[in-house]
Amino acid sequence: MDARLEQIDAVFLDLDGTIYLGGELIDGALDFLKRCDEKGVQRYFLSNNSSRSVKQYVKKLHAFGIPAVEEDVLLSTHDLLSWLASKNITKTWLIGTEGMREMLEEKGIETKSSQPEYVVLGYDTEITYDKIAQASIFMHAGVPLVASHPDMVCPSPDGGLPDVGAYLAMLKTTTGVDPEHISGKPNAGMILHKIEALGLDPARCAMVGDRLYTDLAMASRAGCVGVLVLSGEATMSDVEALGEDAEQQPTVIVGSVDELLR
Repeated sequence: MDARLEQIDAVFLDLDGTIYLGGELIDGALDFLKRCDEKGVQRYFLSNNSSRSVKQYVKKLHAFGIPAVEEDVLLSTHDLLSWLASKNITKTWLIGTEGMREMLEEKGIETKSSQPEYVVLGYDTEITYDKIAQASIFMHAGVPLVASHPDMVCPSPDGGLPDVGAYLAMLKTTTGVDPEHISGKPNAGMILHKIEALGLDPARCAMVGDRLYTDLAMASRAGCVGVLVLSGEATMSDVEALGEDAEQQPTVIVGSVDELLR
């Protein structure tokens, strides 16, 4: 398998660091998406970033000139909601944005409960000390923690920004508590439920992303082709440091999506 991605029926695309970086499109991203359409390759967008709702993501994609509908976007928040539903959880204390709050409350999950069953941690770009302090109080009282995803940093043009993994380290230092569960990539279910719904063969699907420990690890666990782009977090030095049998080992490495499907 090479950058032409022949015999691939669908690509699942990470967003930040892969299609755009901060507020700027990656060079060649729009042309790549046009090649997907021209070659009949289905494309879907995945993100561990739980700071926005699906509606907000679709609006952002439209602002970049990218055609997309809500069904095209898969978030770690979806995976988290599925997990909460499997536990019949309806009362939580959320450390998350208003966009994430909207998605939880639309599913009937209380996010500011005085008696939460779980503290829920997302990528909160609107974080306040009160949210953290109350979460810490609940966790010291024995309320378990669940997180939307494990990413340590969120890529930006100016360097990595603190993401959920950094917040987890803070809460661990404060409470001594580890999360009971972490949703999102690299959990294979994040991508497999969509692949199965589409009736596709995972081996004929590609996961394209910039993170080894989430995007590429998930591709391996799901049995998909793993495509690493060097336009975001990971570097060739990171790849060279991997063990030969590491699950994060990419099948294809390119500078950016601009090199794919040519």
